[in-house]
Amino acid sequence: MRLDLYQAETAYIAQEQTALLDEARAILLSERPLSRLEENGVLHAIQVLVENAIGKAKQLLKASGKQVPVSAYDSFHALADLGVIKVSSLAAWNATIGLRNRLVHDYMNIDMGRILELVRNEQYRFVTEFLMSPVQEVSDKA
Repeated sequence: MRLDLYQAETAYIAQEQTALLDEARAILLSERPLSRLEENGVLHAIQVLVENAIGKAKQLLKASGKQVPVSAYDSFHALADLGVIKVSSLAAWNATIGLRNRLVHDYMNIDMGRILELVRNEQYRFVTEFLMSPVQEVSDKA
């Protein structure tokens, strides 16, 4: 898929999932608890948002001719090495990827209170910003 088309799809998915999280946030800020169905929607929206970011990271590396790591963690480290993302953001990316892994593989041990706090504080916003940022040619910092 052409990188510009991939970016357009990525942005669309980011807008959709972010809108759902923003809606959940508004409900939480109104002091109404989310229903179990709404909580499930929050978990799914976060998972899709992060999966989308991992996919974009790998597409950027592929488009730059770089080897694409299997590990999402390694993909973001490679983007930091190329200057696409800030090295200082790696801790946040590592935590986000870890959250995605927990949602997918360790779903019986999710602390919903922590997830809802993440939504209340809009901690998903940096993922959306990455997804919405236009793709640029990636090259070595040599």
